[in-house]
Amino acid sequence: MADSAPNIRLLDQANLGQGFGPSHVMTVTIELEPGSAGSPPHRHSGPVFGYLIEGELVFELEGEAERVIRAGEAFWEPGGDVIHYQAANNLTDARTVFVAVMVCAPDQEMLTFVSDEELAERAHLRHPRPAV
Repeated sequence: MADSAPNIRLLDQANLGQGFGPSHVMTVTIELEPGSAGSPPHRHSGPVFGYLIEGELVFELEGEAERVIRAGEAFWEPGGDVIHYQAANNLTDARTVFVAVMVCAPDQEMLTFVSDEELAERAHLRHPRPAV
């Protein structure tokens, strides 16, 4: 019988820093129908790690250019004060499915939506949008 080690491929990694303390961790799958804009702008209380199972995701965090993540690719966001502007299905003819592992800071909500007023106040922090 041959001894075969598992094939492990690192998808993404991040240093959470010291002092994060006790936390609650959730692993979820999210399915976006064709053309779905996903959740409105929001933030997470802790870091989020994701992996695209199928489709394409338009992903945009505050201070970063929007980018397309494709099936088989991973992403992460630091959480905290950073606004997550979009996680939208980039495809109009197929669904997009991803796994998200969310680390919730102690005694805080996992996800909070950002008000229009706050979006306006922080507009200078958003990366310039692509010309349409």
